[in-house]
Amino acid sequence: MRLSTKGRYAVMAMADLARRQAEPCRAVALAEIATRQEISLSYLEQLFARLRRKGLVQSARGPGGGYRLTRTAAETSIAEIVHAVDEPLRATRCAAKGQGCMLKGERCLTHDLWENLGDRIEDYLASVSLADVVSGRLRKAA
Repeated sequence: MRLSTKGRYAVMAMADLARRQAEPCRAVALAEIATRQEISLSYLEQLFARLRRKGLVQSARGPGGGYRLTRTAAETSIAEIVHAVDEPLRATRCAAKGQGCMLKGERCLTHDLWENLGDRIEDYLASVSLADVVSGRLRKAA
């Protein structure tokens, strides 16, 4: 299973936003995030529209405008961010729940393996917060 750029970029941008939002009440412009993270501004605008619709960020217009997290970084999970940009976290190739991936709609022999892997990935990303990412708590010891 591979997370697409949509999910990865959304997490990168939200981590950047969380890091910059340490200054109280400061909105962060998408152009700043785009430059720091080397992500296309137009692509970020699309992602942040989805993040805003899901209630993870709020926008402020005008001078000093930009985006803010709606909750603290500690209260925002990585799984929420990935889901907000419509990124599926499944490792099976089955299109619909209960429908198998084989030609006749049967489940393949390895379906349970991949489904369990997807569940583990989901559980892990749900257990990691933006604060964990920003603080470096996930770094492995050298």
